[in-house]
Amino acid sequence: MAGSDGRWWCGVRRRPRSAAMVAGTLAMLISLGAVTVLAADPPAETLRLATFDVDATPPVGLRMAYDTVVRPADLSLRSRGIAILGAGEPIVLVAVDWIGIGNGAHDFFRKAVAEAAGTSPVRVAVQALHQHDAPQADFTAERLLAAMGIDTYDRFDGDFAREMIARTAAAVKEGIAKAVPLTHAGFGRGTVAEVASNRRLIGDDGKIRGWRASTTRDAALRAEPEGVIDPFVATLVLWSDDTPAAVLTSYATHPMSYYRTGVPGPDFPGIARLLRTQDLPSALHICFTGAGGNVAAGKYNDGSPANRVTFALRLAAGMRAGYDEAVADRQAITAADVGWASEPVVLEVREELERASLAAAIKANADRGTMNDADALAYLTRVESGRPIDVTCLRMGDVRMLHMPGELFVEYQLAAQEMRPDLQVMMAAYGDYGPGYIGTAEAYAQGGYEVEVRSSSVGPQAEEALTAAMQTLLEVQP
Repeated sequence: MAGSDGRWWCGVRRRPRSAAMVAGTLAMLISLGAVTVLAADPPAETLRLATFDVDATPPVGLRMAYDTVVRPADLSLRSRGIAILGAGEPIVLVAVDWIGIGNGAHDFFRKAVAEAAGTSPVRVAVQALHQHDAPQADFTAERLLAAMGIDTYDRFDGDFAREMIARTAAAVKEGIAKAVPLTHAGFGRGTVAEVASNRRLIGDDGKIRGWRASTTRDAALRAEPEGVIDPFVATLVLWSDDTPAAVLTSYATHPMSYYRTGVPGPDFPGIARLLRTQDLPSALHICFTGAGGNVAAGKYNDGSPANRVTFALRLAAGMRAGYDEAVADRQAITAADVGWASEPVVLEVREELERASLAAAIKANADRGTMNDADALAYLTRVESGRPIDVTCLRMGDVRMLHMPGELFVEYQLAAQEMRPDLQVMMAAYGDYGPGYIGTAEAYAQGGYEVEVRSSSVGPQAEEALTAAMQTLLEVQP
């Protein structure tokens, strides 16, 4: 439909304030076959819901994305989710309190869970929440480094990741054995006040003029407007008769108040989740991070540790408001109301990345953070293998939940909502972490940290591919 300013934006109404967007360890092998869009699921007589939840906290001495664990966690990291049974092959959603799970590790995770659930990997979505005092997993990078004889990148040691994945898969199987009837669903949105702000401040010349991190001590930067964000936490509630059994929420921001502590922790989303669990103990509360690649708490966070609790309380209040709306929206559902679709997407490697130069840089340099030459080489290897990324979508009544890769900019989330204003569209990003940041096409011309080669292994062409996939997924299921 045409926008209010008479222009088209990738087939959706353009927001004047938004950037333009163009249209035991499990022993298993990674499945590398391409996946096509799935048709609507056939109806079944009874829907059932399984929940699962395991500890994903790394032990003392294990290397996380940034630092080695120096003492046990105060609040554990979790790997938790749901399985929906009775609408074709089981559908499984997993949310993990890790910074990212990419390439071979993401494929391995989906395959392990699929085998445990008796379903296909394409019907499994695995998302990280992206907390920074947490591990990273990439079995492709691990394999490449081992072949090069390099053992200094210890954040890619995948033994603990494989063990955690095995425990998650076992919990999925156990949860399915205890599944309960899934009878009702409801959707709501709650406003989250004074948490999120756009990180990227754009000047009149169309270039980056300022940048806000999760912690921003510069008072002048904190005084700048919030910028483009999605101020709502989306909430999908699933009931078994009169009992709330699962609450799925998604909020688009980097989920950190402070980090680099050497202590694993789920930061303010984990605290908010705990608060909601105490308020509503019958349900498993599963948090996802939306498209928050260019969104953080910097406007409201000067680095004071007390802000972690402040943000948790604000997020929990939004979650509660979203839950209350979902209660008011509560409707009976059947298998005919539930579906799943998948679209394979190839996000091309940016032209600056070349195998020989990446390998040389890896040999010459020590580990330098979460996105560096080893990450880029792993993603390049994935693309060269022909293995696409699966972008998927859950249909639950009039709700559509998109599952997206990488550190996606919030404009993708806003665009998805505008593609189908007749539906309730929510988004979980940080699926396959291989591409790193995924900006809008316009953002790559603006410059800034998120779109530098060290941060993003894809280029401006990613926008067209992802926008087309979202459009297809939102249209394929009526």
